[in-house]
This record gives sequence, C-alpha cells and structure tokens, in this order.
Amino acid sequence: MITFLTAVILLIAGYFIYGKFVARYIGVDPSRTTPAYEINDGVDYTPMPTWKIFVIQFLNIAGLGPIFGAVSGAAFGPAAYIWIVVGCIFMGAVHDFLAGMMSIRNGGVNMPDLTGKYLGKGMRGFMNVVVAFLLLAVGVSFVIGPSGLMENLTGVSKTVWLYVIFGYYIIATLLPVDKIIGSVYPFMGAILLFMALGVGIMLIVGEINGTHQMMELTPAVLKNWHSNPEKNLIFPMMFIVISCGAISGFHATQSPMMARCLKNEKYARPVFYGAMIAEGIVTMIWATAAIAYCGGPEGLNNAMTSVGTEINGVLVQNAQPADLVDMICKSWLGKAGAVIAILGVVICPITSGDTAFRSLRLSVADFLKYDQKPIVKRLIVCVPIFAIAFFFCKVDFSTAWSYLGIANQILAALVMWTGAAYLINKGKQHWMCSIPAAFLTFICVCFLIVAPLGFGLKPIIGYIAGGVVALASFIFCIVKGSKRTL
Repeated sequence: MITFLTAVILLIAGYFIYGKFVARYIGVDPSRTTPAYEINDGVDYTPMPTWKIFVIQFLNIAGLGPIFGAVSGAAFGPAAYIWIVVGCIFMGAVHDFLAGMMSIRNGGVNMPDLTGKYLGKGMRGFMNVVVAFLLLAVGVSFVIGPSGLMENLTGVSKTVWLYVIFGYYIIATLLPVDKIIGSVYPFMGAILLFMALGVGIMLIVGEINGTHQMMELTPAVLKNWHSNPEKNLIFPMMFIVISCGAISGFHATQSPMMARCLKNEKYARPVFYGAMIAEGIVTMIWATAAIAYCGGPEGLNNAMTSVGTEINGVLVQNAQPADLVDMICKSWLGKAGAVIAILGVVICPITSGDTAFRSLRLSVADFLKYDQKPIVKRLIVCVPIFAIAFFFCKVDFSTAWSYLGIANQILAALVMWTGAAYLINKGKQHWMCSIPAAFLTFICVCFLIVAPLGFGLKPIIGYIAGGVVALASFIFCIVKGSKRTL
C-alpha cells in the first residue's frame, strides 16, 4: 500500500510543484485574448466553462487507454509504477500542456502546423502523415472494439453496431463542439473517474482486510515479469504498451481542440497538465489493481495466457484486458460495478473515437486551409474520412491496436521536439522538452528495430540505432529551432 499511496501523492504533488514551474516558465498570460474569443465561430471555436473543458479533455485523452494499457503494462511488473509516475509528471503532462499552449498562442491550430512553423515544412508533412494514421487507427479501433462488445452483450450482429456507431460518429463530428461533446461528455468523464475512484478505494480496503495484497516496489521485484520476456523487453516494449497515463501523442491531437474553447490562459495548467495528472492516477490505480487482483504479476501473466490462474475459485485463462476489468469491477464494486464496467468498456472508447475523427476533420481542414463553419464544408471533409475508416474496419481489432501504440509514441516524440524548438525560438532553455523527446525517440527507434512488428533484430542493434537517431534528432531540433522566427 505504501508504494501505491506514495505514487498517488507524488502525482498530485507534481501538479502543484512541477506543473506550476512549467506554467511560469512557458509564461502563461491571463491578459491575452484566447482563440475562443478571438476567432469564435460557434462550431469549433467557442468559449466553454473551465470545469467542463477539464472533464472533456480528461475523457478525450483517457478513454480506455489508462485502463487497458495499464492492465497490459502491469504484466511487466512493478517497474510500470516508476514509468507511470515519472513519465506522467515530467513528460506526459508537459507534452499535453505544451500542445495546448502552443495551439493557444498560434490561433488554435493543430500540431502539424505548429511542427511546420518550428521544425520546417518537411517535418510538417511527416507530422501530417503520423497524425492522420494515428487518428484513423484510434477511430477504427474504437469502432471495432465497442461493436464487438455490443454484439456479445445484445446478440445483435457486429455489422449493425458498426453502422450505429459510425452514424453517431458522423453526427458528433459535424455538430458544434458544445452540442454533444460539451453537453454529454462531462457525465461520461465523471463515470470514468467514479469507476477509478471506486476501484482505488477497494484496493485500499482489500489491503486492510487482507482479501488481496499490493506488491511493494523494492529492488528485488524490479525485473521483467512478462510471460514472454525475450520478445517483450522492458526497454522498449513497456514504454510503448503504457502510453496513456505516462505520455501519449494522441493527447496532442486533443489539446488543440480544447485550446479553441479555453476562456483564459490561466486555466491551461488545470485543464491540460491537470487532466494528464488525473489520467496518471487512474493508470496507477488500474495497474495496481490488475496485479493485486491476480495475486501478483506472475498471476496476471498466467491469467492472460493459456497457463491460467485461479482467481476467487475460478480458473482464468487467455483473459483480455476487458475481461479483467469486468471481473475486477464485478468483484469489488458489485452490481453497480458491473454497470460501470459495461459503460466503461463500451461508451468510453466511443467518446474517444468520435473526438479522434473530429480532430482528423480539423487536421485535414487546416492542411487544406478549408473553412469549417458551413456544415456543407464539414461534410465534404468528413465523407472521405469515414469511407476510408469503414473500409479499415475489416481489420482485426488486435492488429489495429498493435500499430496504434508505436504511432502514438512517435507522435509524442515529434510533439516534444516541436516544444523544444518552440522554447528555443522564445530564447528559453529547452531541456524540459528535449530530454523527454530524445528518450522517446530512442524508445521508438529501438522498438521498430527489435519488436516482432518491426525488424525483429537483436536488442543491441536497436539500442545503438535508437541512440544515434535520438542524437541526430537533438541536433536537428537545435538547428531548426534556432533558425525559425515568429
């Protein structure tokens, strides 16, 4: 319990200490007019209450990432706790805050335009490709997954649910941001927070009454607990599996959306940095819960393989993260937990999926310099996007999800390099962005070299290649950042 409580306290302290430092260093200015008022078009640029923006931002960046990613990442053991806490405070929250602030300072534009401004046109083109791929992968994943779950729950065919979910996505993507997203999503975000809070409380209660035991972080347990450690190295695999809750490039596609609705820069820290800290706490809860519920990381690995493990008198084998979430909620939260679990694994991914498609619409429109105030023009952009997405829905969910992780962290690295160049351009020190950017670049290159989805080569080759590319990227960023002018 000491490790769990310490981690939560550190995350909260990170918001008040490092988050405040970052906000002051960037130079938050309450006197500046934000794009919500400066451009107000009543569609994508529209002022909204800060509490509502915070909850929407939290739900947009969270979805099932801090749940499924945490459960899967916990298979590596308690080393995941370190990555969640350190990554969230010094990387993920900075990443989300910079993405939001850079957008606010540049008229609410999306990340590809920001990257082009501070790193050059070539990087803008590369960023556009990565963003489009990631948003499409998120959208498709969060159509395939929920439709399959709804088929199991209702008996109605998956194809029917595909049409239903796509129909909703089209409506939510076309309507002004304050209609469906601004009206309904705060309640969905509250459900996600309530579920995490309930599980967190039961973690502590169960530890006290002896029904389960949390694993403490000690040197002896800092090893790779994964059932297949040869192919699932902590470096780099764990840092790809656990993205939401530590650092996630997808968040940079969501922060500009809320940057267009923020009333005042002084609310940037609670909305952007704060929402990420909240997600880090949720991730910590679920990673700890998965290990405790299964009797340790070894039991968790067995539960997710054919080996199997006995949990509460029941043999659990080949369990997916959704299965474990369902079992934990039902066991610890009773009937209410069963309802919450259904809402969580079905509704939450849908709410992230539609904002992914909305962000993709905005990114395409920004690239084409195509006005989005008239609904006809929004429709013109949306139709080809959804046609392509529907085609890719024939892909298996696990395949789509596999490629999502690496695209996510590549985008996060690009965003942090953009942030570093932005700081250089402002005459400030860049280390709060360039160090995380270099680390993520190393991780991503290493993963592509070592992972079975990539080249499948020896780890040492991946480590060398990762180091070389990270160093080259650092030099490139310094040079480009110094040359760019506002």
